[in-house]
Amino acid sequence: MFIQRRLLSFITFTNWLIFGAVTACGFILTSRPFACGILAGGLIVTINFHLLHRSLKHALTPPHIARTREVLIKYYIRFLVTAALIYVLIADHYVNPLGLILGLSVVVTSIFIATLNEIRKIIFRRAA
Repeated sequence: MFIQRRLLSFITFTNWLIFGAVTACGFILTSRPFACGILAGGLIVTINFHLLHRSLKHALTPPHIARTREVLIKYYIRFLVTAALIYVLIADHYVNPLGLILGLSVVVTSIFIATLNEIRKIIFRRAA
């Protein structure tokens, strides 16, 4: 259980760190629509990640174990709201689609970094 909490806190911290850095660089180095795409995509994916964590934590806590149907309904509602939001952002030209994709990759990037970090720890633990 300790490893999962440590990984989750690392991923959460890295999410916000990457999101802040990429958004700041976007506003400094690129056009406004591209930077707004990064900001919108990063917020969408980071908020979704936190809501998924909260939903699963509540569903899997022993006194209130939820049924699979409840968890899936919440997941699909969140998915549909996210899809509608992304559609509106792109269709009405509020953001640049490439900036949005870059912003949406924040969580994947932080999970990838966390994986590489754990692999590094395992390799150096065996080498020592």
